[in-house]
Amino acid sequence: MSLNEAIVTALTEAQAGLANLLADTATLAQLEKAGVLLAETFKNEGRVFSCGNGGSMCDAMHFAEELSGRYREDRPALAAASISDPSHISCVANDYGYEFVFSRYIEAHGRAGDVLVGISTSGKSKNVLNAVAAAKKKGMKVIGMTGKRDCALAEVSDILLATPAGSYADRVQELHIKMIHIMIDLVERQLFGVN
Repeated sequence: MSLNEAIVTALTEAQAGLANLLADTATLAQLEKAGVLLAETFKNEGRVFSCGNGGSMCDAMHFAEELSGRYREDRPALAAASISDPSHISCVANDYGYEFVFSRYIEAHGRAGDVLVGISTSGKSKNVLNAVAAAKKKGMKVIGMTGKRDCALAEVSDILLATPAGSYADRVQELHIKMIHIMIDLVERQLFGVN
């Protein structure tokens, strides 16, 4: 395969993933439900936490900063944070194990009425699943973002956003970032009348 063919193949796969998502009415309904939950959480002065590993951590950070910072329009900051503090992560990983880096943060900061957005393309990341368990124990709601419907994260999420993007994590993450932007857009439309 030539380099040009590789480029066309990559874009065609991405296009197919987006088409699959557009045709997946069940997931689109879950996405709307997630946007409503997030807006209600902020309206009730709750907070939103997000976590993931590798590229999913980058997505978790992107999600939080566009809520607490700015997305498209000027509006009040929203209480969102990604679990990505290197000192916290290295401390917990060293003292307890990497599988507890997110759950310890939720144990410290989470409270009833908050939301956790747990991102795992495989749906089986142990540290994300432990964070979900800690969130549930606190009375928090969980939005799970994954690439599979039949996974451990799907079983424990209140709202499941499973992207029908194919078998590779990069294609799943491409749709995750679209869903993240849509959730932020839905929050802004409900809370601030942004169109």
